[in-house]
Amino acid sequence: MSTPSPITLVPVDADNWRAVGALKVAEGQRDWVAEPLYYLSLCHYSPTGWRPLAMLDAEGTVVGFLMWAVDPEDGAAWLGGIIVDAGRQRRGHGRAAVEAAVDLIATEHGVTSFALSYEPENTVARALYAKLGFTETGEMEDTEIVARLKR
Repeated sequence: MSTPSPITLVPVDADNWRAVGALKVAEGQRDWVAEPLYYLSLCHYSPTGWRPLAMLDAEGTVVGFLMWAVDPEDGAAWLGGIIVDAGRQRRGHGRAAVEAAVDLIATEHGVTSFALSYEPENTVARALYAKLGFTETGEMEDTEIVARLKR
């Protein structure tokens, strides 16, 4: 997978959680994406085992967030809570972050199956994930379409 915009993923920690919490969700995405502090709380309190990652641009600035967890039932790594700051969108950060997450999780954790979900009306996300090789499976997660990628 090629990387259109240099993005590094690092664990959310004591040094960067405030910058992650300060990320702004774009107005037109609020129906599909929660605020970053909600996702950080989910990572901390949910029994699912979500692991939070900050997206850093080439200058080391936090420009986004995503979280991931392995589903014990099928062994797939689920990607969720994918946010690119409203002021940093349309630069390839989201695409680069998903590619980096797949590479990181596959390399460091040996996972070869990935999944994510999105609302059917979120056509931008739907098109992006399809370009990255995620295929809709017919599964639904609540009201969201599930798409999967095998490496």
